[in-house]
Amino acid sequence: MIRLTAWCWAALLTLATAHAQAGLQLELNSNGLSTPERQASQALLDEALAALPPRFVERLDRTVQVRWLEGLDTNVYGQVGRTSGIELNASLLPALVDGSAARNNTGRAHGNQRRELLATLIHELTHLYDRARLWPAAQRRQIAMCQQRAKSTGQVGLPDECRGQTERRFTFSDDPRLLDLAGWQQRVGQRGEREHDNGQVARSPDSYELSNPLEFVAVNLEYFLLDPSYACRRPSLAGYFREHFGWAPPGQPCAEGYAYLNAGRDFARQPLERIDPERVYAVDYLLAEANDAWMSRWGHSMLRLVICAPGRPRGPDCRLDLDQHLVLSYRAFVGDVQLSSWDGLTGAYPSRLFVLPLEQVIDEYTKVELRSLASIPLRLSRDELEGLVARAAEQHWSYDGDYYFISNNCAVETLKLLRSGTDNPRLQTLDSILPNGLLELLSARGLADTSVLDDPREALRLGYRFDSFRDRYQAMFAVLRQRLPITQDSVETWLEQPAQQRQQWFAQADLRASAALLLLEQAALRRQLLLAQDELKRRYLTGRAAGDPSLNKAGGALEQILANSGFLSRPAELLESGYGLPQQQEWDRLEASSRERQQQLRQLSDELDGEVRNLLLPERLAELEANEANLLALGEHLRALHKASGGLQLP
Repeated sequence: MIRLTAWCWAALLTLATAHAQAGLQLELNSNGLSTPERQASQALLDEALAALPPRFVERLDRTVQVRWLEGLDTNVYGQVGRTSGIELNASLLPALVDGSAARNNTGRAHGNQRRELLATLIHELTHLYDRARLWPAAQRRQIAMCQQRAKSTGQVGLPDECRGQTERRFTFSDDPRLLDLAGWQQRVGQRGEREHDNGQVARSPDSYELSNPLEFVAVNLEYFLLDPSYACRRPSLAGYFREHFGWAPPGQPCAEGYAYLNAGRDFARQPLERIDPERVYAVDYLLAEANDAWMSRWGHSMLRLVICAPGRPRGPDCRLDLDQHLVLSYRAFVGDVQLSSWDGLTGAYPSRLFVLPLEQVIDEYTKVELRSLASIPLRLSRDELEGLVARAAEQHWSYDGDYYFISNNCAVETLKLLRSGTDNPRLQTLDSILPNGLLELLSARGLADTSVLDDPREALRLGYRFDSFRDRYQAMFAVLRQRLPITQDSVETWLEQPAQQRQQWFAQADLRASAALLLLEQAALRRQLLLAQDELKRRYLTGRAAGDPSLNKAGGALEQILANSGFLSRPAELLESGYGLPQQQEWDRLEASSRERQQQLRQLSDELDGEVRNLLLPERLAELEANEANLLALGEHLRALHKASGGLQLP
């Protein structure tokens, strides 16, 4: 017979006891309850326990007492008691017993009283789970054996081989990954400190989640367990919970792709569209390079989604489908025509994620602002790429932060999106407030492939670079200097001339010089439109303050455009209910409201176009009209030269 030592018997007894009692148990305090009240209460507890993930039940291996408590406020369904039990509002017990709780619509997030009570139990149990040290069952049993052995041998403290077992792991509310997804991102330059405010304020199931990370976890676990659409509405958080528990509740099928509003300037186009992650071939870091403007001297950070045309397999050829590509751009949304650099420094503007067509972004930067664009592929796995697309869609619908030129600008926002969307460990300690500096860091850590820019001609051909039109304008100006005796020494001084002075050279220009003049006149017109826009802003602001009656019609249209265009960067305002990403049952309402708002913008834009010239100073209006006359004259001159040359192709 094998003789067991006293220590072995104690260890086996500890293991047996731990195994028998392992797992969460909900114990009803039935003092003073009638039989129907006990039965209804127990059914509620059983349902709550059955809804919890198995790993949750296993790890929170304790008995939690639940009792009905008189005197709670009518708005409070329950709370964690002083002894870590759970107290439910006794005023709700009669409705639970007679079944009316399942029919009483509360106007709260979960619908009826019974569902609210069920959610309350899950919510408070999550707080208990969040406070616990989370050890797997085998690890807990090992710790119990270590403790028993130390006790039997008289040893003070745990043996060395057991001490590592007691190191605390991240729970929920302090898990860095959860904090990234929840909206308490790392603060720039603060060595891992987290933001104090949560900017994910739109499309929330319960604003209580925004009060702190503990409540965020508890609220979201309610919906993860009780709402079959949660994984479709908040896919990133659903993925986090699924990974944490190694389990997920049954859910409903999700629609293909994520809804978004295209913030392009084509007001005749329906803005509501879907983005299918399966069609996204790559994500590029899109950098608008610096120009001479103070606010732009470090560039602008964006992300480019390389989307394949319908029917095209994912591959390098998708880079040719430029009309399908989208740009994710965090910008300061300005609800007035005045843009103050001071307000940008102090956070007076909302920071929002705009989804824009790539072709419009190229035009804005290369033709209007005369800035080049560099499109640098990011080295992301397929899972990271699709996670980033999902996260971008979530931010588009939920985020409304504050723009700070120094601490929460486009580079900071883009980095936060990359970090939360990909969960790539190389991004966790990366920190930059400069768009060009962020690109350098991404390249240094092997996340950005800057080699695509090594061959400038190939970079232009393959769409990794989009040159500023300033270089083209300078090249056309060089043609003029070769063929005409002009005295200006740069394209800028040429464009600064009055339009009538430029017109005197048209008759002397040959076919090639006329083509160059045409391109430069188009550049001059864009310049005049920018100057007119700035003049209109100042005239509108000063005239509005002085009560100028000439501003009434055009000023009203401008104000309405600014007020009504906000939905393109904050689409959540189109829906009164629901949370997270819109689902199929919300699509028709969303489509109708977005179409209506877009039609209003088109009408207001047409109205403004008809009135805006009346607001310009006579000198600006005369120069604009002279510029337009130059374009007409050059067109006629080119046609005449073309006909005289025998119909040869223009160079």
